[in-house]
Amino acid sequence: MKNPFIDFHSESYQIKERPAHRIAEKKQDVFNRIIKGYLDLVENEIKDLAWIVEHGRVVKVYGAAVEGLQELQYDQAYIDEFCAELDGSNSIPYMIPGPAGLYASALVNCSQESHISLRLGDYQRPFHFLGYGLPEGKTLTLHGDGGDFIGAGLNGGRLVVQGAAGNWCGAGMMRGEILVDRHTGRNTGEWMQGGEIRVDGQIDGIGKMLFGGCIFKQGRLVASPGG
Repeated sequence: MKNPFIDFHSESYQIKERPAHRIAEKKQDVFNRIIKGYLDLVENEIKDLAWIVEHGRVVKVYGAAVEGLQELQYDQAYIDEFCAELDGSNSIPYMIPGPAGLYASALVNCSQESHISLRLGDYQRPFHFLGYGLPEGKTLTLHGDGGDFIGAGLNGGRLVVQGAAGNWCGAGMMRGEILVDRHTGRNTGEWMQGGEIRVDGQIDGIGKMLFGGCIFKQGRLVASPGG
């Protein structure tokens, strides 16, 4: 009897790479580049045991962060993951609040999304400088209390803090709007050149040098250069 399977020959079968796998690998590569960019930034900045806030240094760190992120395509999820990694992962050996917040701000400002929300209440460590240089057309909402220098150098964007802000809120802001549900710390609006800061709660102290803009507390104007 003839073998009915004699005309069938075994052939090698090559498993095709699934598109989902390629997408996952691409996303992981982007996130790895985001983390590497931050670590490289910190390595270049840390000369001492403490990071000192100086205007020139802040501008330099932020500019370097933006330069490294401009070619990357990412969204809100990457920013959330970056903040979570900084807060609790062992893969990043250290977190320095100043550069960390500036890098997170660069991530927000360079993203393609016009509205970004960060849940600060999920993190144990403070993030300073969030909202730094926020440009026109961008809205950043912070759910929870922010650190110092929140909204510093704001450049036309809208920053909503559903919580409290620390010292130097809105320092050096040029234009735009900062809304704070609770209170702000000392030197609020120091060196601001334009825009508005509106605080629904108390303000521990207003900056002594205001070159423009207005500060409102509980709906009442409390500071302006001509006031």
